[in-house]
Amino acid sequence: MPPLKEELMMTDLAELARRIRIHTLEMTSRGGSSHIGSALSMADIMAVLYGQVLNVDPDNPQWPDRDRFILSKGHAGAGVYAALAERGFFSVEQLKTHYQDGSQLSGHVSHKGIPGVEFSTGSLGHGLPVGVGMAKAAKLQQRTHRVFVLLSDGECDEGSNWEAILFASHHKLNNLVAIIDYNKIQSLAPVEETLGLEPFRSKWESFGWHVSEVDGHCHASLTDALAGTEDIEGPRVVVAHTTKGKGVSFMENSVLWHYRTARDAEFDAAMNELKHSA
Repeated sequence: MPPLKEELMMTDLAELARRIRIHTLEMTSRGGSSHIGSALSMADIMAVLYGQVLNVDPDNPQWPDRDRFILSKGHAGAGVYAALAERGFFSVEQLKTHYQDGSQLSGHVSHKGIPGVEFSTGSLGHGLPVGVGMAKAAKLQQRTHRVFVLLSDGECDEGSNWEAILFASHHKLNNLVAIIDYNKIQSLAPVEETLGLEPFRSKWESFGWHVSEVDGHCHASLTDALAGTEDIEGPRVVVAHTTKGKGVSFMENSVLWHYRTARDAEFDAAMNELKHSA
């Protein structure tokens, strides 16, 4: 069966990323939730995945041959919901219910009742192990779909991830792609102050992974790195260097916006920047 995704031009990807950022700002502000900085840093990755890379069908979310995507950094779930709504999995209007009482769009991404979400996440360190299991199952069943997992950099402190990384290499899971949103800030402090990851690339390579390092806001670079490469024998990781809070000047590279909610004048200023961005 041919791919069902509609591939977007690079100019369209930029507009999709902008809309994802606007949606996430509105969603987190309306419901009073946090993690807007994390959602903004990964917006370009989400745009490329859902606009260019993932082989999915919004009209048939459970299509057996679909690619699987897991957001392991589940606290930034607003970004997934925004991408899915823009891709047509459910109404954009439903985004207005995010983080409201009784809403299915919870703060941490949930698969319950949400077409297109493969797995509920929130506790860090769970997404990649599950993705590895999905990739291994696909190999055993001789299926051709791919599994993509997006992790935060701080999440790479979790030992469960490194067990999964070792397992994936051992079983040569070339249908698995990990993506690191390397925005250099976690929770309450910079990554380097909390638990340094460098030499990050060397760590992945020593575990037997093929590593690509890209500008996580460059759509062309992301597309090239995430595209299928059948000649690679084992799993791949794309280390995407990003900016926390990307797109809103006073949120960029600020630990404050990991938990803070934009309200009133801050919301208006942020929305003005996003609406007038290129």
